[in-house]
Amino acid sequence: MNRQNFWIHLMLAAILIVAAAILGQLRRWQSDIERFKPTTANKPTKQNRTKKDREPEVLVRFRSDVSLSEIKKIAVKLNDIVEDEIESVKNLVAIDDLDGLSAEQVAEEYRKMADLVLYAEPNYEISIDFEKPQLTPSNELLPNDPLFVGQWALNNTGQTGGTPGADIRALKAWQKTKGSRKVVVAVLDSGVDYKHLDLISNIWIRPDDIPPYEDEELGLINDIYGFNAVDNLADPMDENGHGTHCAGIIGAEGNNEIGIAGVNWQVEIMPLKFLGRNGSGTTKDAIEAINYVIDRKQKGLNIRIINASWGSHIYSKALEDAIRAAGEAGILFVAAAGNNSSDNDKFPHYPASYNLPNIISVAALDRNDNLASFSNYGFKTVHIAAPGKDIISTWLDDDFKEASGTSMATPHVSGVAALIASLDPEITVEKLKKKLLDSVDKLDSLKDRIKSGGRINASKALEN
Repeated sequence: MNRQNFWIHLMLAAILIVAAAILGQLRRWQSDIERFKPTTANKPTKQNRTKKDREPEVLVRFRSDVSLSEIKKIAVKLNDIVEDEIESVKNLVAIDDLDGLSAEQVAEEYRKMADLVLYAEPNYEISIDFEKPQLTPSNELLPNDPLFVGQWALNNTGQTGGTPGADIRALKAWQKTKGSRKVVVAVLDSGVDYKHLDLISNIWIRPDDIPPYEDEELGLINDIYGFNAVDNLADPMDENGHGTHCAGIIGAEGNNEIGIAGVNWQVEIMPLKFLGRNGSGTTKDAIEAINYVIDRKQKGLNIRIINASWGSHIYSKALEDAIRAAGEAGILFVAAAGNNSSDNDKFPHYPASYNLPNIISVAALDRNDNLASFSNYGFKTVHIAAPGKDIISTWLDDDFKEASGTSMATPHVSGVAALIASLDPEITVEKLKKKLLDSVDKLDSLKDRIKSGGRINASKALEN
């Protein structure tokens, strides 16, 4: 080898040695980066799984003598994982299947363990009870000042073809109380636009003496404005509009020269998000949000009402158990009867049709005190009626829109319940429900159609 070739080979060898050293250091850095990458509270996933795939397939409740460690071992044997434990219902867990089986197949695997399992059911999808809203309010509903002139449900003067007096008697009720910020109403829905100018003063903010929400699986969640069960996050900002509309009916700030007046001029609205941008969600996420409410109630918050303007025809024992637990914690559950023009006595609509002492099922009326054409009814299972057609309320981005549905009737009842609680903060669920049902205005149009036979009357509900 001549002298020139010797130096060329020597330089190449040096370059290879340096390159190997650099590559080794890069691998060590990559390992350190992976090692110290922050953990998150996201749901467990498999590679290349869609968001829908990451939802737990089934809800399983084991017998009380089965420990959580045993439950996890059973899940592992079936190539499943325990995605979440629902603290408010003993031994109720969400199971995530890793085999690609259908939800019903997974549920059947657990049902076969009759000596260990009380029930197993798919994590059903739930949707809002909502008629498509108009894009903009009618010009006839736009007053010179706020939009209250168009709120026939609160003060029906016969505007736009209505029947004078076919309303919830809000004006007379407000002579007694306009609500209280010591009362919390949870809006279990698509979240709430908590920055809306007509809602912002009445949005619940976690007080300093209540600790952040802590869940065994999710970890610590800094729940400033409520809870987002869709993404297991603190931010419950509404992306659909439905929850914001319901919130405005309950508690848009009154007498502030902006938009509308809620049934309560003052109240605390707790946003809960379990329905996504498209208006649908899952049973498990609804349960997770209810579990959050129960935890906050047990930590000292005066949460008296959950507003539930959604539903399906699928029975869920797990959801029923969660709502029962809310009742045991002192929380009234006000639910939409549904928009199928059908008899809930024959074709149940859940959660409104669960036979629980803390549930009130609500039908919808039009501006002439007639049962709305879309509204479900049921002499045995639907308790009360409220205005639910052509209701103007808050919408996303500081807007106001008109919408129809038992979804809109339900928050009128929740709002009146909050007015009652503002005067009697310690009232029991049983007495609160009785006051609402005993104070209706009887209507011929509702005779033999709903249990109370009448429309909610806020003024009567506040008597005595």
